[in-house]
Amino acid sequence: MRVVVTRDDLVPRLEALGHEVVVCELIRIDPIGDDPIDASGYDWVIVTSRNGARELARRGVTANRIAAIGPGTAEELREHGLRVDLVPRVHTQEGLRAELPPGRALLAAAEGARRDVLDADFVALYRTVELRPPAPAGDLAVLLSGSQARALAATGARLPVIAIGPQTETEARAVGLDVVAVAGTHDLDGVVDAITSLA
Repeated sequence: MRVVVTRDDLVPRLEALGHEVVVCELIRIDPIGDDPIDASGYDWVIVTSRNGARELARRGVTANRIAAIGPGTAEELREHGLRVDLVPRVHTQEGLRAELPPGRALLAAAEGARRDVLDADFVALYRTVELRPPAPAGDLAVLLSGSQARALAATGARLPVIAIGPQTETEARAVGLDVVAVAGTHDLDGVVDAITSLA
């Protein structure tokens, strides 16, 4: 199967399973600012993506406790020497809200991040720029965010897609993409499992 992916780290895993892999960059991450983040006045800093984790680490953060939306984000934080105090069992903002103890929270995320679920103040770490590459050719595409879904649809590509989670699924369906599977766990392992189940 020819699988279109947006990140290089999926390539060796899928090639090892016998798939042909095409990398198609759909988004670019532009940092917003360089100043350190002082979250010492908050009980929690909430991080909802690997990109957010990288930016938080790059800028430097003073935090009491850090909550990561899922294992991939937690791994990225730990790789940069940041302690993770909470990863919810369900890797969505709703799952995080259900498990986050009471306290004052700061959501550190993308400029256009969804803010309707968590009761938190907000700091924008980066903006996501949707790119306009030529339409990729493949049997299946992997989407890891709503912005990737919008960018893929804008290319005119009409190949079936796998979404990393429910929010990405919603965005993909809203722009007319055919979602054939959603990762059971909202991480790269879940994506690989979903592809394997379709192969």
